[in-house]
Amino acid sequence: MDVSQTGIPGLVVVKPRVFGDSRGFFLETYSRKAFAAAGLDYDFVQDNQARSGPRGVLRGLHYQRPPTTQAKLVWVTRGAVYDVAVDLRVGSPTYKKWFGIELSEDNFLRLMVPRGFAHGYVTLTEDAEFLYKVDAPYSPADDAGLAWNDPEISVAWPVADPVLSEKDARQPLLAASGSPFAWNG
Repeated sequence: MDVSQTGIPGLVVVKPRVFGDSRGFFLETYSRKAFAAAGLDYDFVQDNQARSGPRGVLRGLHYQRPPTTQAKLVWVTRGAVYDVAVDLRVGSPTYKKWFGIELSEDNFLRLMVPRGFAHGYVTLTEDAEFLYKVDAPYSPADDAGLAWNDPEISVAWPVADPVLSEKDARQPLLAASGSPFAWNG
């Protein structure tokens, strides 16, 4: 696999080796040994899957507060999404900076989102299926998020009027909620 830096410390793009021929393709979706060799030593404990129907469904920007923060390895198996991670680690040289990338069934890319980031995505196709591994279980008590359109962060979403859940439509601005994460270098 190839690991590419994003310009935000700890946030990397992973491109697996895909073996294809006229019959289709094969790839390893995850290898603990390969990840550890690349310096990505995570102990994933849960896999999650989401499907969104119409184009323009926006899920995010979500995170879990300490002590149950999560790192996530995310990818798409059907359709395409624009995936975004926002650095919320106070003191980080890239604090409040975001990174966006298209993840699709065709490009096979994965985004490794470390702890201390808000994460979200918007669907670019009519039917998108999103998978992710997390290194801590979901904790409803620590569930948190940011407004998808927070002007302090200014994510350039490729969809002007996204379809939001009631929860995501009510997420606070960073200025109102603050960040529970600290940069540890």
